[in-house]
Amino acid sequence: MLAIIGGSGLNSLQGFEVHRTLEMETPFGSPSAPLGFGRIGDHEFIFLPRHGMGHRLPPHLINYRANIWALWKAGARTIMGVAAVGGISPRMRPTSLVVPDQIIDYTWGREPSFGTDSDGRVLHIDFTHPYCEALRQNILAAAEGLGIAAIDGGTYGAMQGPRLETAREIQRLERDGCDLVGMTGMPEAALARELGLCYACCALVANWAAGKEAAILSMTEIEQTLRLGMTQVLRLIPALLDQF
Repeated sequence: MLAIIGGSGLNSLQGFEVHRTLEMETPFGSPSAPLGFGRIGDHEFIFLPRHGMGHRLPPHLINYRANIWALWKAGARTIMGVAAVGGISPRMRPTSLVVPDQIIDYTWGREPSFGTDSDGRVLHIDFTHPYCEALRQNILAAAEGLGIAAIDGGTYGAMQGPRLETAREIQRLERDGCDLVGMTGMPEAALARELGLCYACCALVANWAAGKEAAILSMTEIEQTLRLGMTQVLRLIPALLDQF
């Protein structure tokens, strides 16, 4: 079953019928919100708003372990994580839809693994290619079928948040090879890999990263771009489900 984790700008699946919800507890606490089960045609999917209902959880306080565990326990084996990001590389313009293929983790203080408790487990996963290539190709194919010009590949720089970055921080990320900057990409991707789930990111560029244009970043403008861009993501979901 496919699960969709909604990021900023995608707190609910408008226009999609959710026929039941499920409140779950996990060994790692509560997920961000009850899981919503929807259906499009013959395909059932699960939806979870990463920041909770009403966007109440900042990136560094999200219980990523509970979120991924709950989706796995509920039957999800494939997860598309939707994320709002800033564009660093010239091709990553606002409103672009990007399916990255690499990630660099700059976060700190988050629980990075299901094996960090004193239960005798040490988990070493192969994270050479952090995203599931099969799902990446599914997302790209669904976008192409709809005439959406999704960008194939790019490196996501995962920052701590909740503040936006400084211009110098973005310069560092650019030197490191990052094309995008966000706050929720890790440890979500690594946790999915620990459970053997097929996980990929669908990133919407909401704004240029700090220092990439002269104007000061405006949250109002970012939110407007998100509203426009997330309509593409909503169109993408049925086309993606058709591939399962």
